[in-house]
Amino acid sequence: MSTNKRKILVCGGTGCISSDSEGIIKNLELELKNNGQEENAQVVKVGCFGFCGQGPIVKVEPDNVFYVRVSPDDAKDIVEQHIIGGDYVERILFVDPLSNQRIHDYKDMSFYAKQHRVALRNCGEIDPENIEDYIANKGYEALKKCLTEYSRDEVINIIKESGLRGRGGGGFPTGLKWEITKKSRDGEQKYVICNADEGDPGAFMDRSILEGDAHSVIEAMAIGAYAMGAQNGVVYIRAEYPLAIHRLMIAMQQAKEKGFLGKNIFGTDFNFDIEIRYGAGAFVCGEETALIHSVEGHRGEPTVKPPFPSESGLKGQPTCVNNVETLANVPAIILNGSKWFSDIGTEKSKGTKVFALAGKINNIGLVEVPMGTTLREIVYDIGGGILGGHKFKAVQTGGPSGGVITEADLDTPIDYESLKSIGSMMGSGGMIVLDETDCMVNIAKFYLEFTQDESCGKCTPCRVGTKRMYEILDRITKGQGKPEDIDNLLELGEMIKSSALCGLGQTAPNPVLSTIKYFRDEYEDHINKHYCKTGKCKDLVKYTIDPEKCIGCTACARVCPVGCIAGEVKKVHVIDQEKCIKCGACFDACKFNAVVKP
Repeated sequence: MSTNKRKILVCGGTGCISSDSEGIIKNLELELKNNGQEENAQVVKVGCFGFCGQGPIVKVEPDNVFYVRVSPDDAKDIVEQHIIGGDYVERILFVDPLSNQRIHDYKDMSFYAKQHRVALRNCGEIDPENIEDYIANKGYEALKKCLTEYSRDEVINIIKESGLRGRGGGGFPTGLKWEITKKSRDGEQKYVICNADEGDPGAFMDRSILEGDAHSVIEAMAIGAYAMGAQNGVVYIRAEYPLAIHRLMIAMQQAKEKGFLGKNIFGTDFNFDIEIRYGAGAFVCGEETALIHSVEGHRGEPTVKPPFPSESGLKGQPTCVNNVETLANVPAIILNGSKWFSDIGTEKSKGTKVFALAGKINNIGLVEVPMGTTLREIVYDIGGGILGGHKFKAVQTGGPSGGVITEADLDTPIDYESLKSIGSMMGSGGMIVLDETDCMVNIAKFYLEFTQDESCGKCTPCRVGTKRMYEILDRITKGQGKPEDIDNLLELGEMIKSSALCGLGQTAPNPVLSTIKYFRDEYEDHINKHYCKTGKCKDLVKYTIDPEKCIGCTACARVCPVGCIAGEVKKVHVIDQEKCIKCGACFDACKFNAVVKP
């Protein structure tokens, strides 16, 4: 191990802080002081490392040692054993789920081996509350380069040639969006809005970027504003992201003090400032016209386009809305060139994409991979395979607006066009892995319940149509389905897709349509046989006792809360189906697999 001054990087993201990473920092600093090691090691609170399922995380550099699930009590061993003794603290090293081996070098961790971090390049590397750390990593050099070396058109051309597309879901070319906004009533007041209203269930990449590298977003907004001729920016962020807001405010203040925001930036005549507007967490405000209405203090409802915001947006002025992840790529593109970025990814989908990998997967967290990486690589090589050794069933991409990808399409390259061709979508990057124990009808019902709750109610297809679809699904999962329900769901879904006002409504039926396409047999089982093979639909569960396996131990009868299991000792027991409340206590208590579910 290195004998140079070490940095002990401790995750300061929301997830790790909730698991007391602040206590780890406090104890590490205390142990360094007590052992006279303050000159030999420094504790740095950094942004999220992305490997959230293993937090709290501590990384020691330059040794490249990655400790996981660290507690404040581990600080003593990290200092005495690692910093002073030069040895690993084996018990908190990451254990690879496939090889079951402890990993001693960060570079050998499969979770990171295939990742290519562009948008997340500084997360887990710098202190997000210290602008000097950002500057030391070429921070604000891209902005300076744009203001002093490039014309507005040249900046736009670089972004256009890079092939960067919006990472918020639509995938619209970012450079073209900037160009349209620039040309729209050039010379008038314009606005740049950062959409930080991250609404997909399970997605948290934007929060993570703002918590770990807010300066990159500020710098990108300034670059965009220069290119488009705007002087005012707005970050629209949901109020339930307090840490991201806190660090964003710190970063904005530091940028102003350094002269990177405000008047005459880098001694030029370019002026730009940013204000923060809070959202209440409405999913529909991810749609840019609804977002703009919310920023203006109105109800967050979408409007018909055209006119597009680039023509008439905030206060009726040309407005460009980009999301956090999109913007985080911009400084790196300016510094490294458009070719560098366009060489990453596929022919039509350039660069990388951050996914929030969750669900029935061993390695949970944020992963950033080149466009074109296959789903199999993400699930098995990076994700470490399916949790508990279960069989892979599907992946839901694109959150409540996307669809499922089955095993047959595991080798499909992940990019905008490929996902669309198999009935799914990129969305903002939520990726929920499902295994054989998940009921696809129940999953579709969950997502439809979400979109129905989040519908703004403005247009009838979304407001009423999703409610009717949910009612049908609810009946099916309760064993009250009708033979015509599947056809009705398909017809309703297509009607909503073609007639809803905004993207939320137009994509709301996707999880239902997708699961019917690939798992129609499960719908038919629920309707025709009143049978849910996974047992997730509680009303369809019917616990029975296998007389061949029951030895009459009475364990099931003793745990049954309603006394519905009868039987004498050493004789076969029987469940009274009329009294059974389907709690599953008997199933969990039986050691002989005699209780059968469903």
